[in-house]
Amino acid sequence: MRLRCLGLWLLVCGITLFIFPALSAAAPDKPVIAAGGYHTLAIQKDGTLWAWGENGYAQLGLGDATDRLTPTRVSSSTDWTAVAAGEYHGLGIQTLGSLWAWGYNNYGQLGMGDNIGRHTPTQVGSATNWVAVAGGGWHSLGLQADGSLWTWGDNGLGQLGLGDKIERDSPTRVGSATKWVAVIAGNFHSLGLQADGSLWAWGYNSNGQLGLGDANDRLSPTQVGSATNWVAVTAGDFHSLGLQADGSLWAWGYNGYGQLGLGDATDRLTPTRVGSATDWVTVAAAMGPHTLGIKANSFIYAWGDNEYGQLGVGNTTNRTTPTLVGAGLAAVAAGRCHSLGIQAKGSLWAWGYNVYGQLGLGDTTNRLRPTQIKTFNAPRAVVIPLN
Repeated sequence: MRLRCLGLWLLVCGITLFIFPALSAAAPDKPVIAAGGYHTLAIQKDGTLWAWGENGYAQLGLGDATDRLTPTRVSSSTDWTAVAAGEYHGLGIQTLGSLWAWGYNNYGQLGMGDNIGRHTPTQVGSATNWVAVAGGGWHSLGLQADGSLWTWGDNGLGQLGLGDKIERDSPTRVGSATKWVAVIAGNFHSLGLQADGSLWAWGYNSNGQLGLGDANDRLSPTQVGSATNWVAVTAGDFHSLGLQADGSLWAWGYNGYGQLGLGDATDRLTPTRVGSATDWVTVAAAMGPHTLGIKANSFIYAWGDNEYGQLGVGNTTNRTTPTLVGAGLAAVAAGRCHSLGIQAKGSLWAWGYNVYGQLGLGDTTNRLRPTQIKTFNAPRAVVIPLN
């Protein structure tokens, strides 16, 4: 088992605050960036795909198993529109709706009909109506244009939502519903939103990460409560968070490091409101036990495990409530022990654990504060499901 994760700073009211460069007047859509276990994937504004970090399972898609310390271009395609990172695999969608996968495949998480890994992006089937994709620990999920949900890969804990625990090595449809609008994969559990604003969960539930009031696994999508005002959801290793239409933030599941942001280390079995703020716009749960969030004023907050500086607050002290990191970010992504953010103009920043070069800064030195990846251009701006 691997180890859990082996500028200008101003002092304002006792808070160390990082100020990112001034923003442009126009607010962009969410850029494309994804953080895997120990690797990172991103799409630039010209539609090119880039990867860096750990590559022992070819999860960078570069044709080999050599780690990269800086962003390295993946394939010659210039029409990537969405990307997702699992623990050791990658997934992407191109302009015409085709789905591609690469990396580790021992559980069929690439959807190729076998368990053979791929060193470069390889098309999954022949369908050209994929609109969203998500990578979990060892499973994958995707949405097609008709609102149908498809899953594949490891299913030992019911994370595929197919009513059993049988592994699938190709995309398999979940039920007959055609109103899925967002899907997210945790390490061993999955979450999804339907068009009516309802929240659904399935898979592993050891710490209440499904939000269903108990610790029992579910083999098929089960509605979480009766609320129909959910607008975004994110899943970590054993914790989950979501945003409601009023801008409130909710969290549930494992909380041993304070990753729920509730001021303690007590697990929650149902969605529990985080503070009283009503201006949350983005939240990202890490594959490890930390969480990032952005409020409407573009201020970024972080909480949970901070052993390697993944919270970006300048030290390695854990936080149990949302703690201000800085201002000026439009999107965030969280890997197992590293974090990334994109400033509204498009500059890319990284911090936290870096032993595999997953920060893209040209070395393997951890960073305790957001550091700009100056070799990377502005990612392509498109709207994709959270995380």
